[in-house]
Amino acid sequence: MRFKNEFQHISLQDPQSIQNLLISIAEGIGKGEVTFSDEEGELILQPNGLLDCKITASEGAARHKIELKVSWNKKSKTLSNTTLTIK
Repeated sequence: MRFKNEFQHISLQDPQSIQNLLISIAEGIGKGEVTFSDEEGELILQPNGLLDCKITASEGAARHKIELKVSWNKKSKTLSNTTLTIK
């Protein structure tokens, strides 16, 4: 059985407001709990262990974009102790 809760909020914000949102997300990740909420609902995430981080930036003729994706598994993965060899 697949189980997925989602939170989505779309709005126009000024740069200072975006900075404040990013700071709140960073502080929540540091504390191990990030709460997202608006009039539509609430979602609480608990990041722990190793987190996957992907940052993408692009510049087009009329639109610039920064994407930040952070994900993790509920059950922490451990780093491999094996040696990688490539020939």
